[in-house]
Amino acid sequence: MSARSDLPFIALSDAHQARLDARSGRVTGPTANLAPGHVQANLAILPAALADDFLRFCQRNPKSCPLLAVSEPGNPSLNELGVDIDIRSDIPRYRVWHDGVLVDEPTDVRDIWRDDLVSFLIGCSFSFEEAMLDNGLPVRHIEQGRNVPMYRTNVPTVPAGVFSGPMVVSMRPMKVAEAIRAIQVTSRFPSVHGAPVHFGDPSQIGIADIHKPEYGDAVDIGEDEIPVFWACGVTPQSVVASVRPEFCITHAPGHMLVTDLVNSRLAAF
Repeated sequence: MSARSDLPFIALSDAHQARLDARSGRVTGPTANLAPGHVQANLAILPAALADDFLRFCQRNPKSCPLLAVSEPGNPSLNELGVDIDIRSDIPRYRVWHDGVLVDEPTDVRDIWRDDLVSFLIGCSFSFEEAMLDNGLPVRHIEQGRNVPMYRTNVPTVPAGVFSGPMVVSMRPMKVAEAIRAIQVTSRFPSVHGAPVHFGDPSQIGIADIHKPEYGDAVDIGEDEIPVFWACGVTPQSVVASVRPEFCITHAPGHMLVTDLVNSRLAAF
């Protein structure tokens, strides 16, 4: 298996402290705007028997699942993403799945760790939010102190092996001129979802009620604003619910691994 190995990182930092705070239980909530400047990552942990299929799934769906790193089976460290990472404890909150059913949301998974587990770290839209803020664009969930709203759509992913299912999107409302600028800004960050996949009428991608996200929190949308949707790294959780693997661990939506990678160095041009 392979993933990106050319991403730059810096050593001991506020990102490292954020991981230590998650490990100790001092931080258990969403990580948006935590350790500004650092890449955050979604997580999917699967048995090694399913790892090759899931790797191909990520490769075939780079908008939803842009891979940052893949661990060796049973190894909780990911040195290419930062110093002293323990993927079993360094995320504020996890989700544990059995046969596609969510059974627990612990803050630590060391007691259920297995030697055959492979960790997949996937780029997160929290990274391009820094560039949006630098360009004066609104990020409503940060403004309102909420988790980003995320929705299951009717947009299919490209199947790979046993894995298939609908795309999940995250949403940020903004005025039309701001949406145009957001497309320009986020298209520079393909390794963390890149440009939006849809804007405007939510029903066109199967969202029945914009005020009732499947994941995260609803945010206010002004009368002069449109919803803008990006592919989301929670897509694997939608797929897990469809595929029903016997065992899987993911991050709780909005609760990411804060890495030592630098957001500004992810820009493609």
